[in-house]
Amino acid sequence: MEFTYVIEEEGLTAEALLRDRWRLGRKTVHELRMADAVKLSDGGRIRWNEPLPAATSLAITLPEGVSGYIPESGDLTVVHEDPHCLVVHKPAMLAVHPNEQGGTGTLMNRVIAHFGPYAEHVHRLDKGTSGLVLIARHPVAKAVFDRMLEEKAIRRSYFAETPGRFRTRSGIISAPIGRDRHHATRRRVSPSGQQASTHYEVIREDAGRTIVKLELDTGRTHQIRVHLSYLGHPIIGDELYGGRPSTDGRYRLHAGSLAFTHPFTGRSMAIEDPVRPEWLP
Repeated sequence: MEFTYVIEEEGLTAEALLRDRWRLGRKTVHELRMADAVKLSDGGRIRWNEPLPAATSLAITLPEGVSGYIPESGDLTVVHEDPHCLVVHKPAMLAVHPNEQGGTGTLMNRVIAHFGPYAEHVHRLDKGTSGLVLIARHPVAKAVFDRMLEEKAIRRSYFAETPGRFRTRSGIISAPIGRDRHHATRRRVSPSGQQASTHYEVIREDAGRTIVKLELDTGRTHQIRVHLSYLGHPIIGDELYGGRPSTDGRYRLHAGSLAFTHPFTGRSMAIEDPVRPEWLP
């Protein structure tokens, strides 16, 4: 794929853009250089280490790649789309990706059917969680967004419904999470686990329930579910972690928003999920 990138500051080189700004691996940068992947938008060639004036318009050609998901028809709500990424709504009880090669019945199978041949999720949601998923549309975007996620440059906000009242209106749950040796899929707070930190803020209390907004500093498996259970407020419907049953058998956790600076356009992105579960005010 080819797209236009405008240099904002004086003196940036093509190599610095790829290596320092996007932090691509040495092998990827070398391959792009050998492919003459960065040129002036008018077709003129540039030297790889040539300082470029501010407002220089570059034409950048990136490999598109092929993903291994099997295309499968199904409803797909696209909240944001550009040449580099998608943000889509995942319904509760739909897995993000297959557990084995050739598997079907997942969000990524639907995405490939609509946007193939390449699409890879940057993060995932548990099957029972609804909400926004960020998806890369080419391999370079996948590498860049993965690094941004690791460096906490992608902010994710969630909402959960729990029973009872919180002692404090806001706070940070900082407790390491590890595997539960008594259960194959469950996690637990454990001194030997990985460091995990979750911010919470109460946004509504009524009729014996509380709606909380949560933001992650880390992305451990089942992190919000484990931390709220540890705090004594397991998510309604999340029976794996001690939550009381819900009326529809689903647990009340929703990934409501994503925010990040777009690495390829420089735009500040704040994306809200227009599909809200009925329990969320």
